[in-house]
Amino acid sequence: LPPVVRSGGMSLEEIYTMFPNLYERRFSQGTKLSGGEQQMLAMARILRTGANMLLLDEITEGLAPVIVEKLGEVLIALKNKGLTIVLVEQNFHFAAPLADRHYVVEHGQIVEEISANELSAKQSVLDGYLGV
Repeated sequence: LPPVVRSGGMSLEEIYTMFPNLYERRFSQGTKLSGGEQQMLAMARILRTGANMLLLDEITEGLAPVIVEKLGEVLIALKNKGLTIVLVEQNFHFAAPLADRHYVVEHGQIVEEISANELSAKQSVLDGYLGV
């Protein structure tokens, strides 16, 4: 992991508390980590810099359910700390509890914008987009 670049960067202790898998693998090369551990490492590297915004693209793709669950917990904790998170994700069930706003994109166009408090009322609309 890189040194803290800016004030507000997370300490190694905070990172390893958030990502215990990284602590266990701290002496391994990044290329030797599993896909989930590599996602955690990428997030940890950014959090060390003191960034207050994360842009995450399909972070659950190809990951084991237990790792997806852990990433969800981490994102909720980061959101509660005040970080802004822009999440591009096809796994709606993962993204739904995390997001304040949802944008449904079809063929590169936003076709629906739904706030978190409208989510249950617009479930049938979402089911249509999700093919449920």
